[in-house]
Amino acid sequence: MEHSNASFLPSLLLFLGAAVVAVPIFKRIGFGAILGYLIAGLAIGPSGFALFTDTVTIQHIGEIGIVLLLFVIGLELQLSRLLAMRKDIFGLGGLQLVVCALVIGGIAHALGLSVMGAALTGIALALSATAIALQVLGERGELQAPYGQRSFAVLLFQDMSVVPILALIPLFAVEATHAASEGGGWTRTGIMIGSIAVVVLAGRYLLNPLFRILATTDAREVMTAAALLLVLGTALLMQWAGMSMALGAFLAGVLLAESNFRHELEADIEPFRGLLLGLFFMSVGMDINGALVLQHWLALVVAALGLILVKSVSVAAVFRLTGSTKLDAIRSGILLSPAGEFAFVLIPLGLSYGFLQGEQAGFVKALAAFTMLFGPLIAAGSERLLTRFAPAELTREEDYSDAHGKALVIGFGRFGQVVSQVLRTADIETTIIDKDVEMIDVAARFGAKVYFGDGGRLDVLRAAGAGEARVICVAIDDRATAVKIVEMVKAEFPLTEVYSRAYDRQHVLALLSAGVDFHMRETYESALAFGRSTLEALGVDNVEAEEIIEDVRDRDARRIVAQQQGGIYAGMDLVNSKRLMKPEPLERPDTVGVTLNKEAIDAAEEAKEDEETG
Repeated sequence: MEHSNASFLPSLLLFLGAAVVAVPIFKRIGFGAILGYLIAGLAIGPSGFALFTDTVTIQHIGEIGIVLLLFVIGLELQLSRLLAMRKDIFGLGGLQLVVCALVIGGIAHALGLSVMGAALTGIALALSATAIALQVLGERGELQAPYGQRSFAVLLFQDMSVVPILALIPLFAVEATHAASEGGGWTRTGIMIGSIAVVVLAGRYLLNPLFRILATTDAREVMTAAALLLVLGTALLMQWAGMSMALGAFLAGVLLAESNFRHELEADIEPFRGLLLGLFFMSVGMDINGALVLQHWLALVVAALGLILVKSVSVAAVFRLTGSTKLDAIRSGILLSPAGEFAFVLIPLGLSYGFLQGEQAGFVKALAAFTMLFGPLIAAGSERLLTRFAPAELTREEDYSDAHGKALVIGFGRFGQVVSQVLRTADIETTIIDKDVEMIDVAARFGAKVYFGDGGRLDVLRAAGAGEARVICVAIDDRATAVKIVEMVKAEFPLTEVYSRAYDRQHVLALLSAGVDFHMRETYESALAFGRSTLEALGVDNVEAEEIIEDVRDRDARRIVAQQQGGIYAGMDLVNSKRLMKPEPLERPDTVGVTLNKEAIDAAEEAKEDEETG
């Protein structure tokens, strides 16, 4: 059954159907989404049921997923974050990559690969599976544990190192094959440097003004189109200059990492990145030589287990030498032992430049896939063994001495500005987002960093770190959107507290129904303070004025409770009732009351006669 020359729709349905069936199954049994995509591609590809044979076209489309992945990685690499983790990222991460690449490359060369082929294989297999490692850490809830943080630093360095590796491979290929003269080589190098300079200058001086203009149009689809244009345009420029498309996308991401539009761009790119990255892994699965796997399955199993063992020992040794405990070093070694996503990028690249032969490249790709298959299983089994034989270390008391607050403020208007100022004064790490470009410019003049983003979108909230925030402050003046945000946060991030600005009583009731943890009407407290000052100006002493204000506040709170039960008109008796005065002791009056007119005298006498006769 061949669909490559037929209608596009059957091919699309075929890919979607394979992914929908395979990925949930593999995630359910603990193998992860990546392996599900690989197996789905293998099943529908030439080595499986041969439902799709045009693997080259699909692989080219799928490579855009890697391009978008590098762009998102670039967006995450803010200078402040790099500086805070610099020792683990560049020290530990660099040492791990060098040690593992030398050990694996040396073994590969001893088994018959050329020097360049062994070097490329060593680097490709030294990289770890970011998606698998983060999934395991997330399931264990140990991303913030010491070994989890150090493992994340290593993964971050590996992701960063892919970019220069991809850039250097063509240069080594040119030198190795003597494809260009010395002058031509210098020309190509000049073109590469010039292309990078163009991207850097454009990102520095053009991207922010461009996105600011587009944001004022309030057309979300235009922003998405501009984001894709930016990523694919820089990728194409780098490819034209003789480097990898991924390098251009990474540069674009880094240049926008400190941009006000970072979170919005990440949210716009994320759906495309996920789908195309899945398509890339399916294309890799389709490209796996099934006949080679069947012919060498025993060698692949032995090689995969051996690679996991060698890599685990190497990584654990590096972690131990750099200060990790023995237990943490073992856990990190096992966690980082599977080969990474970029092995499926580097190996085909090495094949295209002649570093590897066809069968060699096929074996190494299959080997990388096998380590992804065995890695999560070994990680789960080893964790049970460690829990059984090292209970004392595993139950160590957690240290919260370095814990600090983390807040997300949505909206930077007159209300949000005051809230943000309070948080910044307390030196609390705070992310601020707003969709008003002019307000972002105003904030920059006062030294505040505000990101462009629509807080009413769940993908923007995720990109802005809503899942990690302890408190989300909703400070926007759009009542319906504020309620929507509260509902979304409570549904998606139930452990995060939500504080919201409210417009009036009806808005308060809607927020309470949505599950808000704290609310405040924007003018209520200021009106009470104003009223108290007015009372004092009229001669009421401070103590009584405070009692009156507390009485009003108490009756208002009771009325809110009543309105939650009986609707907006409930509790009306609490609105205008006077404050209950304390009863004074009874005393005999010093003077006798005097009637003021004849009608009062007649009424009094009539009442007295009725009392005597009755």
